[in-house]
Amino acid sequence: MGPLRLEGTPKTPHIDLDPNTGMLEIKGRSIPENSIDFYKPLIDWIDGYSRSPQSKTALHVQLEYFNTSSSKCILDVFKKLEAIRAAGNEVTILWHYEEDDEDMLEAGEDYAGIINVPFKMILIEEVNGQ
Repeated sequence: MGPLRLEGTPKTPHIDLDPNTGMLEIKGRSIPENSIDFYKPLIDWIDGYSRSPQSKTALHVQLEYFNTSSSKCILDVFKKLEAIRAAGNEVTILWHYEEDDEDMLEAGEDYAGIINVPFKMILIEEVNGQ
């Protein structure tokens, strides 16, 4: 099974999934025309990965914004990771948020309360000029 990499667009996040390192990344904006179609390759990839995952899997989520339909698909991704953890593997979700983005912090906290996977809330230090 190879890596899955999708370049981000103004409406879809950058996706980088590496089966060799167990490092997964979703970054950017998630407001695709059809969230289910966009997230299907990601969910299918995680299904395949779950058959022989690394002993440690880490998903970095760094979204600026996501719409309601994306939130359901993101939850589906988290549920797939929950199953990998339930099979005895170490899984961590690292939820990145900006200091002034209360909504994104709350969204991460909401997911953390639903999913039985350790969540780490990571404050993104704002860089000058951004």
